[in-house]
Amino acid sequence: MEGERVRVPRLAGVSAEHFTQHLYPQRKPLVLKGLDLGPCTSKWTVDYLSHVGGAREVKIHVATVAQMDFISKNFVYRTLPFNKLVQRAAEKKHDEFFISEDEKYYLRSLGEDPRKDVADIRKQFPLLEGDIKFPKFFKEEQFFSSVFRISSPGLQLWTHYDVMDNLLIQVTGKKRITLFSPREAQYLYLSGSKSEVLNIDNPDLAKYPLFSKARRHECLLEAGDVLFIPALWFHNVISEEFGVGVNVFWKHLPSECYDKTDTYGNKDLTAASRAVQILDRALKTLAELPEEYSDFYARRMVLHIQDKAYSKNLE
Repeated sequence: MEGERVRVPRLAGVSAEHFTQHLYPQRKPLVLKGLDLGPCTSKWTVDYLSHVGGAREVKIHVATVAQMDFISKNFVYRTLPFNKLVQRAAEKKHDEFFISEDEKYYLRSLGEDPRKDVADIRKQFPLLEGDIKFPKFFKEEQFFSSVFRISSPGLQLWTHYDVMDNLLIQVTGKKRITLFSPREAQYLYLSGSKSEVLNIDNPDLAKYPLFSKARRHECLLEAGDVLFIPALWFHNVISEEFGVGVNVFWKHLPSECYDKTDTYGNKDLTAASRAVQILDRALKTLAELPEEYSDFYARRMVLHIQDKAYSKNLE
Protein backbone atom coordinates (compact mmCIF):
# COMPACT_ATOMS: atom_id res chain seq x y z
CA MET A 1 0.00 0.00 0.00
CA GLU A 2 1.36 3.40 -0.99
CA GLY A 3 1.35 6.37 1.36
CA GLU A 4 -0.98 9.30 0.83
CA ARG A 5 0.05 11.93 -1.72
CA VAL A 6 -0.64 15.60 -1.10
CA ARG A 7 -0.16 18.41 -3.61
CA VAL A 8 1.83 21.34 -2.25
CA PRO A 9 -0.32 24.49 -2.47
CA ARG A 10 0.62 27.01 -5.19
CA LEU A 11 -0.06 30.66 -4.41
CA ALA A 12 0.46 33.69 -6.65
CA GLY A 13 1.21 37.27 -5.69
CA VAL A 14 1.96 36.62 -2.02
CA SER A 15 3.24 39.70 -0.20
CA ALA A 16 5.98 39.54 2.42
CA GLU A 17 3.48 40.68 5.04
CA HIS A 18 0.93 37.99 4.17
CA PHE A 19 3.63 35.31 4.10
CA THR A 20 5.17 36.21 7.46
CA GLN A 21 1.89 36.80 9.30
CA HIS A 22 -0.39 34.10 7.89
CA LEU A 23 1.46 31.46 5.86
CA TYR A 24 4.83 31.13 7.56
CA PRO A 25 3.42 30.22 11.01
CA GLN A 26 1.71 27.14 9.49
CA ARG A 27 5.17 25.54 8.96
CA LYS A 28 4.17 23.78 5.74
CA PRO A 29 5.71 23.83 2.25
CA LEU A 30 4.36 26.32 -0.26
CA VAL A 31 5.05 27.09 -3.91
CA LEU A 32 5.06 30.85 -4.41
CA LYS A 33 4.48 32.17 -7.93
CA GLY A 34 4.87 35.58 -9.49
CA LEU A 35 7.47 36.97 -7.05
CA ASP A 36 9.89 39.62 -8.29
CA LEU A 37 13.14 37.69 -8.66
CA GLY A 38 14.88 40.18 -10.94
CA PRO A 39 16.04 39.49 -14.52
CA CYS A 40 17.75 36.15 -13.70
CA THR A 41 14.86 34.03 -15.01
CA SER A 42 15.38 35.37 -18.52
CA LYS A 43 19.11 36.21 -18.44
CA TRP A 44 20.60 33.04 -16.98
CA THR A 45 21.04 31.07 -20.18
CA VAL A 46 23.91 28.61 -20.67
CA ASP A 47 25.84 31.15 -22.76
CA TYR A 48 25.28 34.00 -20.32
CA LEU A 49 26.23 31.98 -17.24
CA SER A 50 29.32 30.62 -19.00
CA HIS A 51 30.43 34.12 -19.95
CA VAL A 52 29.58 36.04 -16.76
CA GLY A 53 30.23 33.25 -14.25
CA GLY A 54 33.82 32.99 -15.42
CA ALA A 55 36.45 30.29 -15.14
CA ARG A 56 36.87 30.06 -11.37
CA GLU A 57 37.24 26.44 -10.26
CA VAL A 58 34.24 24.86 -8.52
CA LYS A 59 33.96 21.54 -6.71
CA ILE A 60 31.23 19.33 -8.14
CA HIS A 61 29.61 15.92 -7.74
CA VAL A 62 29.98 13.63 -10.76
CA ALA A 63 27.64 10.63 -10.97
CA THR A 64 27.14 7.88 -13.54
CA VAL A 65 23.68 7.06 -12.15
CA ALA A 66 20.63 9.27 -11.75
CA GLN A 67 20.00 8.59 -8.06
CA MET A 68 22.79 10.06 -5.98
CA ASP A 69 23.42 8.41 -2.63
CA PHE A 70 25.26 10.42 0.01
CA ILE A 71 25.42 7.43 2.37
CA SER A 72 27.23 5.04 0.02
CA LYS A 73 28.85 7.89 -1.97
CA ASN A 74 27.99 6.58 -5.44
CA PHE A 75 29.58 9.66 -6.98
CA VAL A 76 32.99 11.30 -7.07
CA TYR A 77 34.11 14.85 -6.37
CA ARG A 78 35.90 16.69 -9.14
CA THR A 79 36.71 20.29 -10.03
CA LEU A 80 35.89 22.18 -13.20
CA PRO A 81 36.00 25.81 -14.27
CA PHE A 82 32.51 27.20 -13.69
CA ASN A 83 31.93 27.97 -17.38
CA LYS A 84 32.91 24.40 -18.36
CA LEU A 85 30.56 22.97 -15.73
CA VAL A 86 27.60 24.96 -17.06
CA GLN A 87 28.25 23.78 -20.61
CA ARG A 88 28.70 20.14 -19.62
CA ALA A 89 25.72 20.05 -17.28
CA ALA A 90 23.49 21.25 -20.12
CA GLU A 91 24.61 18.34 -22.33
CA LYS A 92 23.22 14.81 -22.35
CA LYS A 93 26.35 13.32 -23.92
CA HIS A 94 29.85 14.66 -23.37
CA ASP A 95 32.91 14.78 -25.61
CA GLU A 96 34.96 15.51 -22.51
CA PHE A 97 34.17 13.63 -19.31
CA PHE A 98 35.63 12.17 -16.10
CA ILE A 99 34.01 8.70 -16.02
CA SER A 100 31.50 8.22 -18.83
CA GLU A 101 30.02 10.20 -21.70
CA ASP A 102 26.58 10.29 -20.06
CA GLU A 103 27.76 11.25 -16.54
CA LYS A 104 25.72 13.80 -14.60
CA TYR A 105 26.87 16.88 -12.71
CA TYR A 106 25.72 18.60 -9.57
CA LEU A 107 27.04 21.84 -8.11
CA ARG A 108 26.27 22.97 -4.60
CA SER A 109 28.29 26.17 -4.23
CA LEU A 110 30.62 26.49 -1.25
CA GLY A 111 32.23 29.29 0.71
CA GLU A 112 35.85 30.31 0.08
CA ASP A 113 36.90 27.98 2.91
CA PRO A 114 34.01 25.49 3.27
CA ARG A 115 35.06 24.69 6.84
CA LYS A 116 34.67 28.31 7.91
CA ASP A 117 32.67 30.20 5.29
CA VAL A 118 29.08 29.79 4.15
CA ALA A 119 28.02 29.85 0.52
CA ASP A 120 26.87 33.29 -0.58
CA ILE A 121 26.21 34.10 -4.22
CA ARG A 122 27.02 37.73 -3.44
CA LYS A 123 30.61 36.72 -2.62
CA GLN A 124 31.28 33.72 -4.88
CA PHE A 125 29.47 35.03 -7.97
CA PRO A 126 29.39 38.83 -7.61
CA LEU A 127 28.72 39.42 -11.32
CA LEU A 128 25.54 37.33 -11.09
CA GLU A 129 24.33 38.85 -7.83
CA GLY A 130 22.75 41.87 -9.48
CA ASP A 131 20.50 39.64 -11.60
CA ILE A 132 18.60 38.02 -8.73
CA LYS A 133 16.41 39.43 -5.98
CA PHE A 134 15.78 37.40 -2.84
CA PRO A 135 12.22 37.61 -1.54
CA LYS A 136 12.26 39.70 1.63
CA PHE A 137 10.44 37.13 3.72
CA PHE A 138 12.85 37.32 6.65
CA LYS A 139 14.99 39.97 8.34
CA GLU A 140 18.41 40.68 6.86
CA GLU A 141 20.12 39.83 10.16
CA GLN A 142 18.59 36.33 9.96
CA PHE A 143 20.29 35.59 6.63
CA PHE A 144 22.56 32.53 6.74
CA SER A 145 23.52 31.55 3.19
CA SER A 146 22.60 31.67 -0.49
CA VAL A 147 23.52 28.46 -2.27
CA PHE A 148 23.92 28.41 -6.04
CA ARG A 149 22.90 25.02 -7.54
CA ILE A 150 23.27 23.54 -11.01
CA SER A 151 21.99 20.08 -11.99
CA SER A 152 22.18 17.91 -15.07
CA PRO A 153 18.86 16.66 -16.51
CA GLY A 154 17.54 13.59 -14.70
CA LEU A 155 19.72 13.92 -11.61
CA GLN A 156 18.06 13.01 -8.30
CA LEU A 157 19.28 14.38 -4.98
CA TRP A 158 18.90 12.13 -1.93
CA THR A 159 16.13 12.69 0.62
CA HIS A 160 17.40 14.81 3.51
CA TYR A 161 16.43 17.56 5.94
CA ASP A 162 18.03 20.88 6.90
CA VAL A 163 17.77 22.60 10.27
CA MET A 164 17.04 26.05 8.86
CA ASP A 165 14.11 27.41 6.89
CA ASN A 166 14.86 28.06 3.26
CA LEU A 167 13.46 29.30 -0.02
CA LEU A 168 14.39 27.31 -3.14
CA ILE A 169 14.34 29.76 -6.03
CA GLN A 170 14.01 27.84 -9.32
CA VAL A 171 15.61 30.26 -11.78
CA THR A 172 15.66 28.08 -14.90
CA GLY A 173 14.53 24.54 -15.71
CA LYS A 174 12.08 22.26 -13.89
CA LYS A 175 12.39 20.25 -10.70
CA ARG A 176 10.06 17.63 -9.27
CA ILE A 177 10.19 17.76 -5.50
CA THR A 178 8.81 15.33 -2.97
CA LEU A 179 8.66 16.39 0.67
CA PHE A 180 7.94 14.52 3.87
CA SER A 181 6.83 16.05 7.15
CA PRO A 182 9.19 15.69 10.15
CA ARG A 183 6.52 13.41 11.58
CA GLU A 184 7.19 10.89 8.81
CA ALA A 185 10.77 10.32 10.00
CA GLN A 186 9.87 6.93 11.46
CA TYR A 187 9.11 5.64 7.94
CA LEU A 188 12.16 7.01 6.12
CA TYR A 189 14.98 4.73 7.37
CA LEU A 190 17.31 7.52 8.41
CA SER A 191 21.06 7.53 8.52
CA GLY A 192 21.82 10.85 10.16
CA SER A 193 19.90 13.54 8.27
CA LYS A 194 19.47 11.39 5.15
CA SER A 195 17.08 8.63 4.10
CA GLU A 196 18.45 5.28 2.93
CA VAL A 197 15.56 4.96 0.44
CA LEU A 198 16.95 6.22 -2.87
CA ASN A 199 14.27 5.21 -5.34
CA ILE A 200 11.26 6.84 -3.74
CA ASP A 201 9.04 6.16 -6.78
CA ASN A 202 9.77 2.43 -6.81
CA PRO A 203 11.14 1.59 -3.36
CA ASP A 204 12.35 -1.83 -2.29
CA LEU A 205 9.54 -2.56 0.16
CA ALA A 206 11.07 -5.87 1.15
CA LYS A 207 14.00 -3.88 2.53
CA TYR A 208 12.05 -0.75 3.53
CA PRO A 209 8.49 -1.94 4.34
CA LEU A 210 7.52 1.08 6.47
CA PHE A 211 8.30 3.51 3.64
CA SER A 212 4.93 2.70 2.10
CA LYS A 213 3.29 4.49 5.04
CA ALA A 214 5.08 7.79 4.44
CA ARG A 215 2.77 10.62 3.39
CA ARG A 216 4.37 12.61 0.62
CA HIS A 217 3.86 16.23 -0.43
CA GLU A 218 4.62 16.82 -4.11
CA CYS A 219 5.16 19.73 -6.46
CA LEU A 220 6.66 20.61 -9.81
CA LEU A 221 8.82 23.74 -9.73
CA GLU A 222 9.10 25.71 -12.95
CA ALA A 223 11.29 28.67 -13.82
CA GLY A 224 10.37 31.60 -11.59
CA ASP A 225 8.74 29.48 -8.88
CA VAL A 226 9.91 29.64 -5.26
CA LEU A 227 9.41 26.76 -2.83
CA PHE A 228 9.31 27.43 0.90
CA ILE A 229 10.86 24.44 2.69
CA PRO A 230 10.41 24.67 6.47
CA ALA A 231 13.22 23.40 8.68
CA LEU A 232 13.18 19.62 9.32
CA TRP A 233 10.99 18.87 6.28
CA PHE A 234 12.61 16.10 4.26
CA HIS A 235 12.95 16.80 0.56
CA ASN A 236 13.93 14.79 -2.51
CA VAL A 237 14.74 16.69 -5.70
CA ILE A 238 14.70 15.46 -9.30
CA SER A 239 15.92 17.82 -12.02
CA GLU A 240 13.66 17.14 -14.98
CA GLU A 241 15.71 19.55 -17.11
CA PHE A 242 19.06 21.27 -16.91
CA GLY A 243 18.41 23.93 -14.35
CA VAL A 244 19.80 26.59 -12.09
CA GLY A 245 18.48 27.33 -8.63
CA VAL A 246 19.42 29.31 -5.55
CA ASN A 247 18.57 28.29 -2.00
CA VAL A 248 18.35 31.04 0.58
CA PHE A 249 18.67 29.81 4.17
CA TRP A 250 17.93 31.89 7.23
CA LYS A 251 18.09 31.44 11.00
CA HIS A 252 14.52 31.42 12.25
CA LEU A 253 15.68 30.55 15.79
CA PRO A 254 18.11 32.51 17.99
CA SER A 255 21.69 32.19 16.72
CA GLU A 256 22.88 30.44 19.86
CA CYS A 257 20.65 27.45 19.02
CA TYR A 258 22.79 26.56 16.00
CA ASP A 259 26.13 24.78 15.83
CA LYS A 260 28.75 27.50 15.32
CA THR A 261 30.81 25.21 13.07
CA ASP A 262 27.90 24.62 10.68
CA THR A 263 28.54 26.17 7.26
CA TYR A 264 25.94 24.10 5.39
CA GLY A 265 22.85 24.63 7.56
CA ASN A 266 22.40 20.92 8.17
CA LYS A 267 24.04 20.20 11.53
CA ASP A 268 21.52 19.42 14.23
CA LEU A 269 20.83 22.12 16.80
CA THR A 270 23.27 22.05 19.70
CA ALA A 271 20.59 21.03 22.23
CA ALA A 272 19.44 18.20 19.95
CA SER A 273 23.02 16.94 19.53
CA ARG A 274 23.50 16.92 23.30
CA ALA A 275 20.23 15.04 23.78
CA VAL A 276 21.26 12.36 21.28
CA GLN A 277 24.62 11.93 23.03
CA ILE A 278 22.85 11.51 26.37
CA LEU A 279 20.48 8.96 24.83
CA ASP A 280 23.41 7.01 23.37
CA ARG A 281 25.01 6.86 26.81
CA ALA A 282 21.68 5.66 28.31
CA LEU A 283 21.41 2.91 25.72
CA LYS A 284 24.98 1.76 26.42
CA THR A 285 24.08 1.59 30.10
CA LEU A 286 20.99 -0.51 29.33
CA ALA A 287 23.16 -2.89 27.32
CA GLU A 288 24.87 -3.90 30.58
CA LEU A 289 21.62 -5.58 31.68
CA PRO A 290 20.39 -9.03 30.67
CA GLU A 291 18.36 -8.91 27.44
CA GLU A 292 14.99 -9.35 29.18
CA TYR A 293 15.66 -6.31 31.36
CA SER A 294 17.26 -4.11 28.68
CA ASP A 295 14.29 -4.80 26.38
CA PHE A 296 11.80 -3.92 29.14
CA TYR A 297 13.49 -0.68 30.19
CA ALA A 298 14.09 0.38 26.58
CA ARG A 299 10.35 0.09 25.95
CA ARG A 300 9.71 2.15 29.07
CA MET A 301 12.10 4.80 27.78
CA VAL A 302 10.24 4.95 24.45
CA LEU A 303 6.93 5.39 26.27
CA HIS A 304 8.46 8.06 28.50
CA ILE A 305 9.76 9.99 25.47
CA GLN A 306 6.39 9.74 23.74
CA ASP A 307 4.63 11.01 26.85
CA LYS A 308 7.05 13.81 27.74
CA ALA A 309 8.62 14.96 24.47
CA TYR A 310 6.26 14.34 21.55
CA SER A 311 4.20 17.39 20.64
CA LYS A 312 0.48 16.76 20.71
CA ASN A 313 -0.24 19.90 18.70
CA LEU A 314 1.61 19.26 15.43
CA GLU A 315 -0.08 17.40 12.61
